[in-house]
Amino acid sequence: MATDISARSTDPADYAATTEPPPGSRGSDYAVLSREVKQRGLLKRRPGYYSVKIGANLLLLAAGWTAFALIGESWWQLLTAAFLAVMFTQTGFIGHDAGHHQISGSKRVNNLLGRVHADLLIGLSYGWWISKHNRHHSHPNHVDRDPDIEDGAIAFTEDQARVRSGAYAWLARHQAWLFFPMLLLEGLALHVAGVRALLERTGARTTRRTKLAEAGLLTAHLGGYLGAVFWVLPPLQAVCFVAVHQGLFGLYMGCSFAPNHKGMPLFAKDDKIDFLRRQVLTSRNIRGRRLTDFMLGGLNYQIEHHLFPSMPRPSLRHAQELVRSFCARHGIAYHETGLFDSYAQVLRHLHTVAGPLRLRPELEY
Repeated sequence: MATDISARSTDPADYAATTEPPPGSRGSDYAVLSREVKQRGLLKRRPGYYSVKIGANLLLLAAGWTAFALIGESWWQLLTAAFLAVMFTQTGFIGHDAGHHQISGSKRVNNLLGRVHADLLIGLSYGWWISKHNRHHSHPNHVDRDPDIEDGAIAFTEDQARVRSGAYAWLARHQAWLFFPMLLLEGLALHVAGVRALLERTGARTTRRTKLAEAGLLTAHLGGYLGAVFWVLPPLQAVCFVAVHQGLFGLYMGCSFAPNHKGMPLFAKDDKIDFLRRQVLTSRNIRGRRLTDFMLGGLNYQIEHHLFPSMPRPSLRHAQELVRSFCARHGIAYHETGLFDSYAQVLRHLHTVAGPLRLRPELEY
């Protein structure tokens, strides 16, 4: 567990979608770094990049569904399912960028792009994800504050593992071995969580019009997706297509997000730490070149992304050396590793967390 570090700044709950330093941070280390980043123009929008990126992605997505229609009844459609799983994840990355206002200076345009890519094209609730993801950005790896480390199928802390019993304890005890197989269900889990949150949402932040629009887009996706699959393919092939497509979609999404924070320092609910260190110490970068940037949707620059969430994806690699050097000058640990080593670190953490259960195997019965 991380130790207390004196607080220097605070940040609003929706910081993930802004470019301004958190309130109260002017004159802080973060403010100094922020000025350097702005002076280099790294927060400027990249409309050319995103126009090409979105256009190419839509063409490939359309090509995948066109191939699906042309191939027709065939077990070769499982390859189409794998291709579409990749394209769904790539589409999700664009929705992620829109949610952080990386694409346009207009909130309306970003939200429109986000809803189209998330709700309509891949069937994930954009509104639900924005709320959850912004809370994560505000308090990464902060116990009881970060929704990404809440107790669920995976136990992220020893306290979460210690209170488990029965089958739930067995799952946690073996979670390091089961982690990647469980990701095959992540796509389904995201669909269900989004729909459930949409049905339960009653807060003032969500207008009736927005709620109905999102529900309409999700319904259109689900109807179009299942309608197309079961129209073109016989029942057995259709079920297999959906299983392969959604399973690989969840696996790819999970493998893209898993290295970012799992296994990095955790902070207790009452720990105090300034914004800069909170973001850097809890994040892990992945080494790589252009292919890594593409396959991970820019999430491999997790430290830079958490410090400057609205920084356009292609600018993250240019900010890396600046941020890394700044951290070195201020004695802040900057963690970067290879992709496979990051997975090993995640699995070691999950294995360690389950330690209390291995000492009390009777909890499984």
